[in-house]
Amino acid sequence: MSTPPPALPAIVEASPLRRFAAEFAASRVALGAAVLLAAILFAALFAPLLSPQDPYDLATLDIMDSKLEPGARGAAGARFLLGTDEQGRDLLSAILHGLRISLGVGVMATLVAMAFGTLTGLASAWFGGRFDALLMRIVDLQLSFPAILVALVLLAVLGQGVDKVVLALVIVQWAYYARTVRGSALAERNREYIEAARCLALPAWRIVLRHLLPNCLPPLIVIATVQVAHAIALEATLSFLGLGMPITSPSLGLLIANGYTQLLSGKYWISFFPGIALVLTIVAINLVGDQLRDVLNPRLSR
Repeated sequence: MSTPPPALPAIVEASPLRRFAAEFAASRVALGAAVLLAAILFAALFAPLLSPQDPYDLATLDIMDSKLEPGARGAAGARFLLGTDEQGRDLLSAILHGLRISLGVGVMATLVAMAFGTLTGLASAWFGGRFDALLMRIVDLQLSFPAILVALVLLAVLGQGVDKVVLALVIVQWAYYARTVRGSALAERNREYIEAARCLALPAWRIVLRHLLPNCLPPLIVIATVQVAHAIALEATLSFLGLGMPITSPSLGLLIANGYTQLLSGKYWISFFPGIALVLTIVAINLVGDQLRDVLNPRLSR
């Protein structure tokens, strides 16, 4: 009596969400960065509820609480875990609200730049010819200048303000998405499914948005993650130089700038703790983006 052949193991393809979670769980660094980023996002989203003090309410500030050391008690008996700045603001509350502003500006600028750059790259790859050549020369010209230099010139002309900072960051970032999408779209434009859609006489906008765009999204997601961190760092640099956020909207960069003049007098905490918050936010976003790249493109994983 012959023995039956061994049954072949069933190949079950995990869902993208489950594979995404498994990839992050396999890397302790990526998992730690994801948890840290989730905590930062939670703190920024619920900053008005979590902060012990409203740093925008002048009625809650006391000049007698100016430049208190971490852990010291104020004139009213309240304890300031991270100390206070020269205006008497609780530094922990200011950092939570600063995180909210910095993340909001970074995410908003990245989304607008990604939308504009994606449409530009798709149009360049689809139409080709002189239109493609003209757009790519504009992209090359944009990328030939340092991002910080372009942003400085723009804000020197536009002035301070949240909307102006977002506009400057969009102008700085859109070219990255345009070039990336154009390269991906050129590789996909002549594939069989695009030719089949053309044979069905589908409108060009439908082919581009429903068939071409989804196959260009994986690299876009990775670039967007990295560009959020880049936008936050760039906004902090501009605010530190006095050309970014106004003093009524204290982002992390502006908080660091406020304490920079106090470093030589020993009041290190005014700049130190906002700087630590900025570094942790950027590092967490970059590590999550690095792991996200490996998940979306396993050939690039180390």
